[in-house]
Parts: sequence; structure tokens; C-alpha cells
Amino acid sequence: MRDDLQGLEINQKELQKLTNLPVNDKLVIIINPLKNLGSNLIKRIKGSEGATVVFIAFSTFVFSYLLFDLIIKLFATWITIPSWILLIILGLWGGGVTQSVLYLTWKKRTKFVKINMTNSLLVLLNDVDRYNSVIKAIDINDQIEEAGNPEVSIKERERVIEALKLTRTDLVRALKTEKVLRENKSFILSNTELFVNNLATLTAMQVSEQATEHGRLLNEALQIALDVQHEMKRLHSQR
Repeated sequence: MRDDLQGLEINQKELQKLTNLPVNDKLVIIINPLKNLGSNLIKRIKGSEGATVVFIAFSTFVFSYLLFDLIIKLFATWITIPSWILLIILGLWGGGVTQSVLYLTWKKRTKFVKINMTNSLLVLLNDVDRYNSVIKAIDINDQIEEAGNPEVSIKERERVIEALKLTRTDLVRALKTEKVLRENKSFILSNTELFVNNLATLTAMQVSEQATEHGRLLNEALQIALDVQHEMKRLHSQR
């Protein structure tokens, strides 16, 4: 990702902080990290340090097994099944318990989000998804350009980035406002700068050449800003 796109995306961690809700929380499947670990291990084995990686991995596995076997012989002499079978059973049992805990935690967090979800927050979350999609599209376009296709370069890129920055500011402001209103339903914010937006600036930047990629991106940013302004007015009317 190019430097001018760095930090523009509203990631899940920031979104959860802005809303004070575990939004977009995904269920962790414990087998996925194991797959990633295995893939990284295979990739390193195929690399120049393959022999070292194999030795370290094998040594770690053997040492762990011998330590487990020693503990069983010292503190669980009543167990008669081979230690390697016990290790497999404990591994499967531990994985099942861990996955169950992760599922119940995810279910509880999802229910909490559903209970606290408002119409305004739902609209704003959708706008955040659209905003992030624009940034992703630009990033992919940049990669295509860097692959040797200069004809796809975005004209007046600086103006597009400026429009996205303004839209990001409005989205963050709207999310902060919605959070405070949701958490403090008995009163409205007295901090009026939260209701100031950059819509006029975005409108002035809109280009007439809507068929160009530059125009499309600016119009997308403007449309998101319009949606945010609508929700801000709706929030303001709740006073």
C-alpha cells in the first residue's frame, strides 16, 4: 500500500474503539492459526534456512513430549495408557474446550452488539464498509499499475486522497457522536464541533467527469459524506 493510503482505512480495532462495541467481531477457529503456523513452517523449510528450521521444530517437539512423559510418570503413575496416546487425547479435548469457549464468547459479544445496535450506527457501519472498499479498490489499482500498466493510474490522485481524508474525518466524527448519544440517551452533546462536517468542501471538489476513475472515486466519497450528513442531522434532531 502506498504511503498516501497508509492510515486512511478504518480498521476493526479502531472501529470497535470508536463505537465502544465489538462490531464486526469474527469467530476465531483455532484450526486456522494452526494452518497458518504450518504454512509458515513449510515456507521456511523450503527456504535457505530449511535444515535449521527442521532441527528446531523437531527438537522442540521431542523435548515437549519427553517433558510431558516425565510429568506423567512422576505425578500420574495410575495412568496406564501410553503417554503419546494421552497427549493426543488431551490435545483434542483441549482444542474442543478452547473452541467452545471462543464460540460462547463470540456469541455473547454478537448478542451485545445486536442489543445496542441503532439504525444510525447500522447506516454508519455500512458507510465505513463502503469507504474502506474505495481505499481497497485504489490499492488494487496501484498494484495493477506497478505491475506494468501505467494506463490505469488515477489522475489527480492528490484530490482523491484529500476527499477520502475529509470523508474519514466525517465518519469518525459521526461514529463518536452516535456512541455518546447511545451511551447517554438522557442528554445531547453540548460539544457542537462534533456536528460540523466538511460536506461543503467535498461538494466543491466534485468533478464533472463522472466517467473517469478520478471522478468515480470522488463521487463515491461524496455519497458517503452525504449519508453521514443525513445521519448527523437525524442524531441532532434527537435532542
